Amino acid sequence: MKLDQLPGLSVYPRSVAETDEATYFLARRGDRKVLGVLGDAAGFEGERPDGNRDSALLCPLTAANAAALRGRLPWLRPQVLGLQTSAGCGDRLGLATPGHIRAVRRVGGIAPVLAQQSMRENDRTGRTPQQVMDDALWGVFQEGWREPWGADADHLKTTEDIDLCAAAGYTFFTIDPGDHVDNQAHTAPLEELKTRIHALPWVDLEDTPEAMHERYLGRRFEVEGFAMEFDETTLARAAAKYGGAIAHTVRMYRHLGAQTATYAGTTRSCEFDLEMSVDETDTPTSAEEHFFISSELRRLGVEWVSLAPRYIGRFEKGVDYIGDLDAFEAELSKHAAIARVLGPYKLSLHSGSDKFSIYPIVARLTRGLVHLKTAGTSYLEALRAVAQVEPALFREILAYAIRRYPDDRATYHVSAELERVPAADSLPDALLARLLDAFDARQVLHVTFGSILDRFGDRLLATLTDASREETHWALLESHFCRHLSPFTQ
Repeated sequence: MKLDQLPGLSVYPRSVAETDEATYFLARRGDRKVLGVLGDAAGFEGERPDGNRDSALLCPLTAANAAALRGRLPWLRPQVLGLQTSAGCGDRLGLATPGHIRAVRRVGGIAPVLAQQSMRENDRTGRTPQQVMDDALWGVFQEGWREPWGADADHLKTTEDIDLCAAAGYTFFTIDPGDHVDNQAHTAPLEELKTRIHALPWVDLEDTPEAMHERYLGRRFEVEGFAMEFDETTLARAAAKYGGAIAHTVRMYRHLGAQTATYAGTTRSCEFDLEMSVDETDTPTSAEEHFFISSELRRLGVEWVSLAPRYIGRFEKGVDYIGDLDAFEAELSKHAAIARVLGPYKLSLHSGSDKFSIYPIVARLTRGLVHLKTAGTSYLEALRAVAQVEPALFREILAYAIRRYPDDRATYHVSAELERVPAADSLPDALLARLLDAFDARQVLHVTFGSILDRFGDRLLATLTDASREETHWALLESHFCRHLSPFTQ
């Protein structure tokens, strides 16, 4: 039977995949998507509507069927991406992967990380690491993407978080030791720094203060056209500020390396990409501090693929970079050189969504050794789609976001002010989508996503998954992500 002759089904043409065992496809059946299997359907759970054993088995998009499909189609499994130029495509709704893939396919030259969500975002969206992984899989399947793609267990703080994500088959693990960074050391005087250094976990660091001094003091480190020297204060500040974070990263790395992940019913050795992230801290990471972090990780046997320092300037959610571009370029050139000399490894750009003014600088100075991490910008494009196709719902969302912003902004570094956000009923329908281009409205909508999903989640998903509207959503995502990715391929 030809797929276009299957009654009551509208097949997504890119999804069709044939093996010696069966033909697989994704289709719409009424208001739902189903997995179709023609041929050997052992291991899949579904029904044959006409009762004919030779007809397609139609399967709901469950975790069990996702696992079975992974076992049949190897390109649906995320892979280690290594040093390829890459971009993380966070997806808080579980619907954005088709748009992300279309942008990656159109731009070319970027390895996508298509499953990416932090444990904090999981809590706010009510999803599990496995659900995030499976939602990405269905998008990959729908679009027929057969190139390597990654899955990022983002901002992990505990070994329990690692275990959850390793069991779900993630291949990229972002360690967030921010709770172990001593931000007060950034300005503390030398005598106080000495006290803080004494309290470091030296056993975990496999080190002593004396041995550390011998490695750094009185030495000159050449780094691609500039030299670096540590005086006692500079070294003390780097060690006091980041020593605990380094020890925590080593503990997490070794725990991860000892794990095995269950994937599609088989046990595999846990190969992974590791990222260390200190971007969510109060103070910038100096070039000397970056050099110290990387040197110590190397000494302790950690292998990592990317590192996210806290850059100068402000990387606020959902808006462009705020700061002096010349100063940013000067500092980034040092960070990029250090990453090449002590690696090579990629510099990771967190809160990287919509930072269009710095993309050309980052692309040029990193020479492709870069990982761009995005998250909330996809959610905002979903709201743009809602503004276009269901303006009444968007008005309700905006009004509620305005109410929630004073509380929800507490966990973010943002500067949007409510007095600069128009009231929901003050604009005609045709202008609502433009609010997604306005600094203050954009940030207000961005940081209230948890509250919005709690109240409007079902209606939002129903709007975006409607057969007549989903293409609008994906087209907006494709256009938006092409703007993000294009500077990194030129």
